[in-house]
Order: sequence, then C-alpha cells, then structure tokens
Amino acid sequence: MTRPTDTTLLFHLSDIHFGLEDNEALDWVKREIAERRPAAVAITGDLTMRARHSEFAAATRWITGLGVPVTVEVGNHDMPYFNPIERFFDPYRRFEGMQDMVEKEIDLPGIAIIPLKTAVRAQPRLNWSKGWVTDRALKKCLDAIDALPPGTQALVAVHHPLREVGTQGTALTKNGLKALTELAKRPVLAVLSGHVHDAFDLMEETVHGSVRMIGAGTLSKRTRSTPPSFNELRWDGQTLQVEVRNLEEVSTPDMMIRDVPEDAIPPRSPGEPVAPANRVPRTDPPVR
Repeated sequence: MTRPTDTTLLFHLSDIHFGLEDNEALDWVKREIAERRPAAVAITGDLTMRARHSEFAAATRWITGLGVPVTVEVGNHDMPYFNPIERFFDPYRRFEGMQDMVEKEIDLPGIAIIPLKTAVRAQPRLNWSKGWVTDRALKKCLDAIDALPPGTQALVAVHHPLREVGTQGTALTKNGLKALTELAKRPVLAVLSGHVHDAFDLMEETVHGSVRMIGAGTLSKRTRSTPPSFNELRWDGQTLQVEVRNLEEVSTPDMMIRDVPEDAIPPRSPGEPVAPANRVPRTDPPVR
C-alpha cells in the first residue's frame, strides 16, 4: 500500500469566468500557489464567461503560468456559445493552449485526481447548462479508479455537483445519483465540484455507502452567497481536511453551506438564506 510520507497540499479552484474574472482574487491565488507550492491544482470548470477566444487566451496565460501540475474540468460556460458547428463537432478546440491539462488524471503518492465529465454539448432538455453524466463518461472515470494501485484514494473532479447542495445555484445533474452510487463502491475520498459559486462540504448517502462532496466557490465577479474563494485540501494519508480560503477572511464554517433539508426542492425560494454569510447580490452582474 502506498502512503504519502508527508501531508499532501492541493488547491481546488473553480468558476474563474475569464471575461468577468476578479483580478484581485486571481493575483491573490497566484501568490498563494507560488508561496505554498501545492502538489497539484484542480480547476473544476467554467474557466470562461462565454467561451470567447479572448477569454480562453487569458485563461491559458494564467493557468499555464501557475508552475504546478494542473487538471482542468470543462464547464458549461466553456462550450462555444455563438458557434453551434464548433460546439457540436469540436467543442474543446479553444482549449488548445492547455489541452494536456483538460480532464487530466494526476497521480500523487497515495492519492489521485480522476476526472468525470458532467458538461455536455447538448441534452434533451431546454437548459443545457445543467449537469449530465453519460454512461461513457462514468465508465471512463470508474475504469481509471479501478486501475489505481492498491491503497490509492481517489478525488473525483467534476464541474456540476452530482446532487443539489442547498445553494442558490442549481446543478440538476442527470444521472448524478447513479454516479454517486457507483463511486461509493470504490476508494473515493471525495467528489470535487464547482458550478454553484459557493463552497460546501457534505456527505451523500447511497445504498452502497456515503460519498463526500466538496464544492469550491468562484474566483469571478459573479459571486452569490460568499466572497471569491478557493479550497485548500490537506491529505495526510488518513484524513482529508478542507479549508475555504477567501478574500474577506470570513471563517471557514461561515463560508461552507452545510446541507439542504430532504424536503427542499431547488431552486430555493427568492430571498431565502442560502448560507450564513448570506451575501447574495441584488442583481446578477452583467454578462459582457
């Protein structure tokens, strides 16, 4: 069994939304990465606002300049909006400056980051921004976990939470419960996600056991309940610790949305508190 000899430090970022990015937050995170030197950075999707070439160019410059191993999930905002031909036939073309990072497995001592794609180019419902786990994507993820060395734990990186988590934003991920049920059979430490722009850390029960779900906030100006933030993960071979780091130094417990009642049906009612910090803007910032 492989065990890390020291604590492994990982950073979990999400929803940077170049085109509406928060440059103060990005400068802060880049300094943190340069000073702390995490073993890897997982970015769980929505690098851009509208998948424009200029937004991808900015994202590529920033991400490739981090100087540490990075894996990037594709978010719904990263699919071409204004070019349907490209969206259907070559949806990852604009990632070309960082193609080797897209859905990349990162193997570290005793732990691995395994991708699971939840953003699709089309789906049989009106809102294509929501999550969908296809059978093909799930099989690819499960095969990768099953191929890990004995004793290695997996962090599964997705864009959309695999079930609703009590945030203002919703994922409504198709086949999310199916995926969680399969992941519960395997050595999965947690599922890392983004999309909803607020941090959370909760356990989801399935018929095969529980799965931990960890969500990162946003590094954009499209904040919802909490300030721009990222997750700092520490793995000592036994325990995965999570600290939400944010620009306004709000304490981690206040940054995390704990859970949603069993009888709550998303989307939540207007004006209903979604987190202790309760910092929902009056209007959604404009899209440029």
